Amino acid sequence: MTEAHLQLGQTTATPQSPEEATLDRVPNPHPDTDYLARFTVPEFTSLCPVTGQPDFAILVIDYVPGPWLVESKSLKLYMHSFRNHGAFHEDCTVAIGKRLADLLEPRFLRIGGYWYPRGGIPIDVFWQTGEAPKNLWLPDQGVAPYRAR
Repeated sequence: MTEAHLQLGQTTATPQSPEEATLDRVPNPHPDTDYLARFTVPEFTSLCPVTGQPDFAILVIDYVPGPWLVESKSLKLYMHSFRNHGAFHEDCTVAIGKRLADLLEPRFLRIGGYWYPRGGIPIDVFWQTGEAPKNLWLPDQGVAPYRAR
């Protein structure tokens, strides 16, 4: 993709759904090096597909880039597109992970969805593409397990 096709630096409307959202990728300047890139989405929201009530989560996406990096503005717009999208916690978390893995062709990708309680039960969802490279420092995702107060 060339810069002319990226959303970066352009006025871009918020996509109305994840299906309408465009995720942009750019070439990895270090494709021969294993390193971890992390995106944290501390205010992720979607809608319960049954009640229409909002659901809230912290998402942590870790990946070891292959040939591509995700462009962060497009990722922000994609995440925002879930705001009016009805889907269960598991579906949102896994669908985001799969879409990024398909787009980026990473050496490794994992996503942790740390969902706030609904009906008194927090649901945490984790998905990854496979084994992390052996020489990689893979830090804890840093989100404490839910503890009732």
